[in-house]
Amino acid sequence: MKFLVMKKDTLIFILFVGFMLVAISTWFLLKGTDTVVFNQETNENLREIHMVTVEFKSTMKDGKKMEAYRWDPGTINIEKGEKVKLYISGINGEEHPFYIEGTDIKGSVKKGEETVVNLQIDEEGTYRLICEVHGDRAHNGPMIAYINVD
Repeated sequence: MKFLVMKKDTLIFILFVGFMLVAISTWFLLKGTDTVVFNQETNENLREIHMVTVEFKSTMKDGKKMEAYRWDPGTINIEKGEKVKLYISGINGEEHPFYIEGTDIKGSVKKGEETVVNLQIDEEGTYRLICEVHGDRAHNGPMIAYINVD
């Protein structure tokens, strides 16, 4: 029967090297698929605009409660033909189905979620982003944002 005899320092060195190999291998396995990006430039000019749903509440002197829903910001400006990603976050109200007047764009914003709308409008003018639920004062609106295209 043979025994392998090692000094304590040698055993510690071998364990340390083994631990380092395992740690480095694990790091490469977990991080190996990440892409490092420095000063990334895209071929596409794509602008991001962030918008939220907002609710205003107030109690009048007579005790009557009033509410009003709005998009914030209420007006955005884009260039004719510009590619824009409009990120709309649902902060207040359960759901806001909407459409953009004069386009085929329709969607819905739900509370706690983000809706992304790809915009590219090729004709100048003012387009209204209209919530179908809060379309007039009787329904705590009008919830309208204006998209100015120059």
